[in-house]
Amino acid sequence: MTDLQIRRMNFAFEEDDVPFLWNEENPAFSSMANAVSFLAIGFEKMIVKMILQAKPLITDPDVAAEADAFMRQEGQHSTAHRQHVKALIVRYPGLRETLDAVIGEFDRLTAQTSLNYRLAYTADLEATFTPVFKLMLDNEATLFRPGDDRVASLFIWHFVEEVEHRSSALVVFDSVVGSDIYRMRVAPSVFRHVLHVIRLACQGFNDHVPLEDRRIDALSMFASYRRAQRLRRWLPLLRAQDHGPMPRAFDDLPLAEQLVALAGVVRSQLPKHDPTHEKLPALADVWFRRYEDGYDVTRWYTADAVAS
Repeated sequence: MTDLQIRRMNFAFEEDDVPFLWNEENPAFSSMANAVSFLAIGFEKMIVKMILQAKPLITDPDVAAEADAFMRQEGQHSTAHRQHVKALIVRYPGLRETLDAVIGEFDRLTAQTSLNYRLAYTADLEATFTPVFKLMLDNEATLFRPGDDRVASLFIWHFVEEVEHRSSALVVFDSVVGSDIYRMRVAPSVFRHVLHVIRLACQGFNDHVPLEDRRIDALSMFASYRRAQRLRRWLPLLRAQDHGPMPRAFDDLPLAEQLVALAGVVRSQLPKHDPTHEKLPALADVWFRRYEDGYDVTRWYTADAVAS
């Protein structure tokens, strides 16, 4: 049977305004994380439908249990991110259009691609999460701690649970499809789609969130966009609309750690990849211990102060 736990969280986003710039010390990371919230809602909706469709094809009871727990964890993530995004839409109503566009991209995937493709999509993308989220969680003191505790706690919870179920998508894919060649073959289209969806979200931020609230060009996370904007500014005939400064979310993180994460992403797409043996963020173990001890993980940085 699976070891995954289903943890239901309430981050009480409705109690107070939720700032778009939830980490004022790193506007680029704030924007990137907000884009992850939009992506998560559409992606995790697709996962739930995909697992329900795949269940009749899974004959191993252990794999079936893993698939069910994986689906239920992702459902909880989607619910929490919907509450985060709902709070942003209250302040910036135009973001409703952005959310609908992001969900629509995943709804089209569900309607227009095969089950095998969506299983590969999920396995490919989920395989990248452990090295990427390890980079983030290992640098929580700068990426999460200075920010709004509700939003920071949402992402810490989501990321440690992604580490917890790091093998689930590949386990289901191997049970139903079982072809590393197919998974590698579709990977380029998978990541093109992921980047397209994130770009949709970031364009929505530029369109609907005033610059004084986001403080950066939300599309600055895309290297091709940064190059194009610089070119437009140098060539008078190419009119460039200035959406703000263009820093990157990880500019202040150690380069060596970023390269380790990049190597992990590349490794995750290779044949016979087994996420079980990946190096894990130390914060994940701390989080699971605190959760078991009854600590209020929805207020990761302030629970002790509130309790006292």
